[in-house]
Amino acid sequence: MKVLVVEDERDLAAQIGTALTEAGYTVETAHDGEAGEFLGATETIGAAVLDLGLPGLDGIEVLRRWRGAGHDFPVLILTARDAWSDKVAGFRAGADDYVLKPFRMEEVVLRLGTLVRRAAGHATSELSAGALVLDMATGLVTLDGMPVRLTAFEGKLLRFLLLQKGRVVSRAELSEHMYDRDSDRDFRSMEVVIGRLRRKIGEARIETRRGEGYRLLPADPGQ
Repeated sequence: MKVLVVEDERDLAAQIGTALTEAGYTVETAHDGEAGEFLGATETIGAAVLDLGLPGLDGIEVLRRWRGAGHDFPVLILTARDAWSDKVAGFRAGADDYVLKPFRMEEVVLRLGTLVRRAAGHATSELSAGALVLDMATGLVTLDGMPVRLTAFEGKLLRFLLLQKGRVVSRAELSEHMYDRDSDRDFRSMEVVIGRLRRKIGEARIETRRGEGYRLLPADPGQ
């Protein structure tokens, strides 16, 4: 899933980006309000981490514009402002949660993960499709209770399919969430990764819908 980080402190933005990448997200970064507003409005974004104190447009205005344009992806606000009025303004503009600076990076990752899974209709940190289970808090994947070893890209792909389980996901949408803007998007490579993933979790768990895309079965095959 692609996450947009809008933070003007470049070192902090890089640290957040690294933590989210290690947690299995694809990350886009902007360092001012105008760039952040544009990327949120034009890229396929699954969630955003948004600082309030941005140059140009401040975070509240960026958020108002996103929501006014109908973009409903979850937004986690970062702020050094601890006044209750600032928090209320953020929630009224459409924020889903906030973290006060300074913060532990683990908190940002966990809070964002909670927003992402809740937006997809999952109440706990475990994403499952029958006997296939991914714990978003630990990254552990099991099948029939046994650990499944996946590469970082395979894990990222599986998490996105689990969040969208039962729904057909087009190759274009999958590519948008798996790669950042600067990466070469090779559908053949994507198909190779899907083939490897199938061999690890069961060939029949991921359907190919010709001309449409891919669908992760919500239950074990044959049930």
